[in-house]
Amino acid sequence: MTTLRTWPGHPYPLGATWDGVGVNFALFSEHATGVELCLFDSADVVSESHCIPLGERTDMVWHAYLPDVRPGQVYGYRVYGPYDPPAGHRFNPAKVVLDPYAKAIARRVRWTDEMYGYDTGDARQDLAIDSRDNAAYAPLAAVLDPAFTWGDDRPRRTPWYQTVIYETHVKGLTKLHPGVPEHLRGTYLGLIVEPVLRHLTDLGVTAVELMPVHQHADERALLARGLSNYWGYNTLSYFVPHIEYAAHPTAHGSVREFKMMVRGLHAAGLEVILDVVYNHTAEGNHLGPTFSLRGIDNASYYRLTADNRRLYQDFTGCGNTLNMRSPRVLQLIMDSLRYWVLEMHIDGFRFDLASALARELHDVDKLGAFFDIIHQDPILSQVKLIAEPWDLGEGGYQVGNFPVLWTELNGKYRDSVRRFWRGDGGVVSELASRLAGSSDLYSQSGRRPYSSINFVTAHDGFTLRDLASYLQKHNEANGENNADGENNNLSMNCGVEGPSDDPRVRECRARHARNLMATLLLSEGVPMMYGGDEIWRTQHGNNNAYCQDNELSWYQWGLKADQAEFLHFVRQLVALRHQHPVFRRRRFFEGRQIRGTNVKDLTWFDADGREMTDEAWNAHHARAIGVRLAGDAIEEVDERGERILDDTFLLLLNADDAPIRFPLPPTEGGLPWERVIDTSSARQTIEVLQGIERYDVKAHSLAVLSVQRPSRTLDSDTFA
Repeated sequence: MTTLRTWPGHPYPLGATWDGVGVNFALFSEHATGVELCLFDSADVVSESHCIPLGERTDMVWHAYLPDVRPGQVYGYRVYGPYDPPAGHRFNPAKVVLDPYAKAIARRVRWTDEMYGYDTGDARQDLAIDSRDNAAYAPLAAVLDPAFTWGDDRPRRTPWYQTVIYETHVKGLTKLHPGVPEHLRGTYLGLIVEPVLRHLTDLGVTAVELMPVHQHADERALLARGLSNYWGYNTLSYFVPHIEYAAHPTAHGSVREFKMMVRGLHAAGLEVILDVVYNHTAEGNHLGPTFSLRGIDNASYYRLTADNRRLYQDFTGCGNTLNMRSPRVLQLIMDSLRYWVLEMHIDGFRFDLASALARELHDVDKLGAFFDIIHQDPILSQVKLIAEPWDLGEGGYQVGNFPVLWTELNGKYRDSVRRFWRGDGGVVSELASRLAGSSDLYSQSGRRPYSSINFVTAHDGFTLRDLASYLQKHNEANGENNADGENNNLSMNCGVEGPSDDPRVRECRARHARNLMATLLLSEGVPMMYGGDEIWRTQHGNNNAYCQDNELSWYQWGLKADQAEFLHFVRQLVALRHQHPVFRRRRFFEGRQIRGTNVKDLTWFDADGREMTDEAWNAHHARAIGVRLAGDAIEEVDERGERILDDTFLLLLNADDAPIRFPLPPTEGGLPWERVIDTSSARQTIEVLQGIERYDVKAHSLAVLSVQRPSRTLDSDTFA
């Protein structure tokens, strides 16, 4: 065995850092009594070739500099300290653990009993330490040379009010795409093949939100059932792009290909947003494996119960919760976020179960340290920040309560839109608030309409097609006796559960989907569509396909006539939104009149064409509503300070079983209304409604009418 020179090195930065000469290794552990750096000759060997004690410890960071080590070096750590679960300590030097700051993965988890820090055969469960060596099976890191030619790549910085988000999965989007070369299907590079980029740009979305791409681990129980963690909400490493999504799945290849993907999406005009999971890790509860943080410093990294530190506080439903009260945990998250922005050129983040990040004590604290740090950070405060504003703990539902700079997935929007179009009565008041940007949730804290990320479907739930085709979930393929997944789906099936050849059923479902998509894309706020909905994708009633890495989840690209028709309809809607600023206001409506007229910036009508009254808002039988959006009352200016003017639009929504003849409000100068959209038909044609005083809105349909603004220029006195 050759002798490697070892110098003291530095405690910062954490991780393995190549400086062009050698590599600095630094690992935080407050409670460890010793740390050894383990160097492996390759990812395939069963034990380390060098085991180097880190004799230097500065501010609880163990460190050393190895001038003879180069990029590509495979490594892990053995960490010494007490194995005392009741006290919160789970050190076990028989276990090689993964560097939390690893920038590349050389080997994924190989599941065996040796991956547990405790004796799995002991009746006392996790109280007895396991002395078997796991070096042959442990996940291993590799030293990375981050050099990459970005060219003129730079952040897109699409304003929030112009943003349309497309949530998708790296693998699922392209795995079956016939226009993608077979060796690139399901990979980072598959996303930037011309037919895929053309689909996204023709659709009109401005941002691709990728489901988790951090290196994740598959749960052992899933693998035993022949399944895997397809969604990836089971993070193993917060700095590494998942290696299996690379066409060349090597430590360096996955990083390089991820950067190529980002560069290619940016070149096509698309932002890249990552769905990140900083609330828990893949190590699970007290009976879980020892991969990384648990064996490095369990008591520092995880939230432990006060009365029995053997157990974990679980606000996530995944067994553990990261300890946001620890400065080093906050540092880990912030370092990870900055790395993805600065090194990987990411444009924003969607934070999974973000309420868990705000729990400093027990309650959710929107002024917690995590938010304070984000707000003052010159890098992270300038990217897109999206909160999933709930977790599974008490008081975890926090829609509307996140601070400025943050946008939120608006679960109340999803539910009210689903209820209305399902035909539930008495929801028009809430629906109106959601269509107008949810000012009741966001205006009092100084936030804007774009604080609301509007969605009707997302990865966790039915697809749009299934939302119109199933009353009940059908998750039997997950192997959990259909007990998993949401039971309250607010869905409909048009009289038949599941597939149907009945033309009336199929037309009902397509119309319902058109209603939902039109509502989403014409509401104030930021629309997020679930990838695949635009091509009428089904998961056959599975509303929790987290473990289905197969054709159930992958997008089917052989579009039939009805799928191509729906795709064309969605493209029309997105284009309409982009063309008309009245649908993407930066300020909330005020309901004020335009000076010298009787027209308000926003006016609501009942089914008889009368302006809504308190009685009408509270009517339990109401299933129809109209709203006029005045394009000459936007009261906003563009980037050059010019007043924004637009056409005026009338949206007529009828979720009733009977058609309604909506009286059309008068227009300035008696100009005729034009029909732009009518969801009662699959094909949309523009028609001038000359001399028509009422518009027939068919049952369970939505109509969009417009009138062009006069060609005159409005001055500043126009607005009251």
